[in-house]
Amino acid sequence: MIVDLRIYTCAPNRMGEFVKLYEESAWPIQKKYLGRCLGWYTTAEGALNSVVHMWAYESQGDREQRRDAMAASQEWQDYLVKAAALGALQKMENRILKPTAFFTAYTAGMP
Repeated sequence: MIVDLRIYTCAPNRMGEFVKLYEESAWPIQKKYLGRCLGWYTTAEGALNSVVHMWAYESQGDREQRRDAMAASQEWQDYLVKAAALGALQKMENRILKPTAFFTAYTAGMP
């Protein structure tokens, strides 16, 4: 398993607008194509105006296949136009994470 950690930085006082647009337009699409969301958060302290979400994939190949299918869909292209028009995002970054052996063993017995 790998985890795609995504961090989006919004312009000051624009995070609420971005979250609303995402919830209404992008969330249904990403659930359909990407599958397993591990968490979707906004920052309360620290680096403010940030949205953080994590998606689990079986492998890098699984991630690429799912994201490519989403990117090719008209519904995702329509969302990207809306997001660009909103102009709330200042920075987007992602990191690919893999679990350590001790954490994998720890979570093996969890429901």
